[in-house]
Amino acid sequence: MSEVVGEIMTLMLMAAALGMDAFSVGLGMGMYKLRLRKIFEIGIIIGIFHVLMPLAGMTAGRFLSEQFGALASFIGGLLLIILGVQMIWSSLKDDDEKVITPVGLGLLFFALSVSMDSFSVGLTLGIYGAKTVLVLVCFGVMATLQTWAGLLLGKKVRGWLGAYSEALGGAILLAFGIKLMAVFL
Repeated sequence: MSEVVGEIMTLMLMAAALGMDAFSVGLGMGMYKLRLRKIFEIGIIIGIFHVLMPLAGMTAGRFLSEQFGALASFIGGLLLIILGVQMIWSSLKDDDEKVITPVGLGLLFFALSVSMDSFSVGLTLGIYGAKTVLVLVCFGVMATLQTWAGLLLGKKVRGWLGAYSEALGGAILLAFGIKLMAVFL
């Protein structure tokens, strides 16, 4: 029982790290004059993408694990490290991001862009044989909640937390990657 609780806690922490980019971009988008119904819709769509992308990644990860065994595990840890460093790096850059409007194709592009890292993490979790339904529920629910929080908070503040939240998410993924790679060192 404690093993399941530990796995849920780990997955929720990973899901929170992955949802940080949705949260931080949601902060910026929250500055649009959005109705609560639109905020609800955006959160649901982001949540769906945070289910579909790790599912695709887990499927690919399980295939790689069966084909390449320990090498696939090493690559999975390396992917988390690279993703974590990339998230930290992008949070430190000073460029202005292009604003994507949260309607139509812009919303789908936004959802895809903030869930791409979920594919990589899903790949790693597939390699390690994580419980698929548990991963997808944790990732989908957390991404939806963080998107809503970012959008609602964005209506109230000017984005002062955005870069820091993405850096925190990157640091969490980096730590998990190092932990997974430590097995091989």
